[in-house]
Amino acid sequence: MLELYDQIEEAAAFIRAKYAEAPHAGIILGTGLGHLAEKIDVAATLEYADIPNFPNATATRHRGRLVCGLLEGVPVVAMEGRFHQYEGYPLRQITLPVRVMKRLGARLLCVSQAVGGMNPYYRPGDVMIIDDHINLMGDNPLVGVNDDRLGPRFPDMSEPYDRELIEKGQEIARQQNFVVHRGVTVAVTGPNLETRAEYRFLRQIGADVVGMSTVPEAIVAVHCGLRTFGLSVVTDMCLPDALQPANVDHIIATANAAEPKLRALVVGVLKYDAGRK
Repeated sequence: MLELYDQIEEAAAFIRAKYAEAPHAGIILGTGLGHLAEKIDVAATLEYADIPNFPNATATRHRGRLVCGLLEGVPVVAMEGRFHQYEGYPLRQITLPVRVMKRLGARLLCVSQAVGGMNPYYRPGDVMIIDDHINLMGDNPLVGVNDDRLGPRFPDMSEPYDRELIEKGQEIARQQNFVVHRGVTVAVTGPNLETRAEYRFLRQIGADVVGMSTVPEAIVAVHCGLRTFGLSVVTDMCLPDALQPANVDHIIATANAAEPKLRALVVGVLKYDAGRK
């Protein structure tokens, strides 16, 4: 089996042979942001199954391909669908594409996720810019022997999400007149949703929303030196004393309805970041 560094090199070489331009950003299109790929001036589309060392996406409505091209004139590589711990993949494999994006030349990672809202001031369809996170997945993608070529042994996590880009995202929301929150996401393994007692616990330890992704990708982004801008779309409310059974179709429909807001934030932040020195 190839070492992680060699897996990254092999995957990056394969992608570079199809798309030679260095991307400014890597984008992970989670639930609710899949249609953003339609806005990309596509130069190459690669199925995950064809990219060396990439897992297969098995999650609901995750397309499973890498789209390379220009988004509002900015070169990007965008993942249509991501990988999750609940699919049975180890976190080092789940986060491999983030490292490949870095190897291709990306400087920024934009990531989105569908989440349950635990902050009573949030509503379904609201968007939250991720300010910080809590990792309760029982694992970490950096566990194991550290390869100094990929990043430091003990990466600092005092600011995992770029503060300037968070503030820019808030500015964009004000200009376009829609609600955006700034808060903390907690990552759990899944795939089951949480019990009422678990929601109470997660809220008490400081989380505003809960999801099953994004945090491992953000950890690896910090490790390899990528700036990160993260978005959560609140698909349902998880208030313990008023908890309703989850409806997956309704959750996906709510995420899709929020797509214009997510798209405005990603495109605005991407253009801003590409223009700053």
